[in-house]
Amino acid sequence: MAQGLAATFNALAKTDNKTAVRVLLSALDSPRPAVQEGALEALLSRREIAGQREILARASDLPRRWKDIIRRHSDRMTGMLRSVLLEADESLCMNACLAAVMFEDYDVIPALLSAMENGSPAKADMAAETLLQLAARLHDELDRPRERGDGRDPEWSRRHVLESLETSVQRFGRHKRREAIEAFLLLADRENAALNQILQNPHHLCFLLVMEAFSKSEQNAVMRLLLSFLDDPRPPSAALNAICNRGDPKFVRCLLRHLGQEISPAARHNLKRIENLAWLKRASILDYLDNAAQRGVVQLAVAAGIPRNAAFATIEHLLTNGKPAGRREAAQALDAFNGADANALALAALSDPDPQVQANILAHIRRRAIPGILPRLVKFIESPHLEVRRAAQQCLAEYSFPRFVASFDMLDEEVQRTTGALVKKVDPQTLPALREELLAASRSRRIKGLKIAVALELVDRLISEIVALARDADPDVRREASLALDKCKSTAGRRAVEDALLETSHKGDSG
Repeated sequence: MAQGLAATFNALAKTDNKTAVRVLLSALDSPRPAVQEGALEALLSRREIAGQREILARASDLPRRWKDIIRRHSDRMTGMLRSVLLEADESLCMNACLAAVMFEDYDVIPALLSAMENGSPAKADMAAETLLQLAARLHDELDRPRERGDGRDPEWSRRHVLESLETSVQRFGRHKRREAIEAFLLLADRENAALNQILQNPHHLCFLLVMEAFSKSEQNAVMRLLLSFLDDPRPPSAALNAICNRGDPKFVRCLLRHLGQEISPAARHNLKRIENLAWLKRASILDYLDNAAQRGVVQLAVAAGIPRNAAFATIEHLLTNGKPAGRREAAQALDAFNGADANALALAALSDPDPQVQANILAHIRRRAIPGILPRLVKFIESPHLEVRRAAQQCLAEYSFPRFVASFDMLDEEVQRTTGALVKKVDPQTLPALREELLAASRSRRIKGLKIAVALELVDRLISEIVALARDADPDVRREASLALDKCKSTAGRRAVEDALLETSHKGDSG
């Protein structure tokens, strides 16, 4: 039965007999879906205008299966859609607009532009709305490539559509339809000659409309087009002004996404030309942003050409009230700011609950020479967080064991003791490095090592090495080792000294 039905429709699709169209049109109303779909396939294959118009007349209520079939043959409907759009019948024109969007038929855009510019007010409005919908669909297809049933390259469609839109933009003085400008901005890129001609000429008929779109449009495509000028080595000043003057939350998020994790050299150069970003002062926007966006705000505040006090105010707000990523970035950025306010902010941030914020502050707080800061910094050496301990060690890098050894003989005993206590806390290599000094071939290094062991109160930790030096061939080394052993405090250490002395005594007796 199915084979017979298919053969019938195949014959009706190929016959030259014109009555076949009437038969197929009647079959479209069959109660059987298989008959309807077979008739539809045959009508689309025949390409008669009468059949296509009947399909178009049903555009507002097409079954899903019909839509799939028509989509596979949509190229055969394009010519008919063009002619209908240029006719006076507003009802059929409405269906043509509906079908154009339904099947994403970008080839009808020139006819839509003609209907928008020359048709009746109602028809022009329909055409304009359809134009914007198709331009948005094409932009989305370019933005998120997908497999089309007709194999059409969306980039090829964009180029041809732009040609028609550019022509319509040039005719703006005659038709005054802003939809042509909006559709043009959805598909243009920053290198488009027509767009740059508009932006570089404030007296151009379309200049104000383009600037209005750049200033207010919430279309992602329009905002991304505007922001793309940040990466232009020589952007039009009008584009930078629009970026500078926008502060709506959606645009701000788009701006921060555009800048990304690392601001490009071109964008950094152009941001220096932006001297005002009013939205940076609005806590309602800053607090609303997510972690990544707050991090981007800090980078933007530092990179832009805004006044230093405005940049500092943004960093202060985010370091005090921001989300973790924002506070971390603000803690790093604070390094570029000096003065009493910056010092006070750095001190306050040392109490931040986030260890990475603490670490980022420690990286630059020492250079600030804040009175009385040293004891507080030393406490961070014992932080339970590795990143904080490492940052504190780097912050106090001057208290390293090699530097202490080099300057030891120039320090008085009290400074040796106090500085040594810091070195012991700051430099994790102090104990093994001191052990190397005690085992050195040079007598002077061994003697100094013994004195340092006393100053750092590490005699008990190095008792075996010092006991060995008490039997050193050099009398000065033996004498210094004996002085060091007198400082031994632990029970285990004293026992080790006694055992060593006893061993030495037994050897003397046996000798």
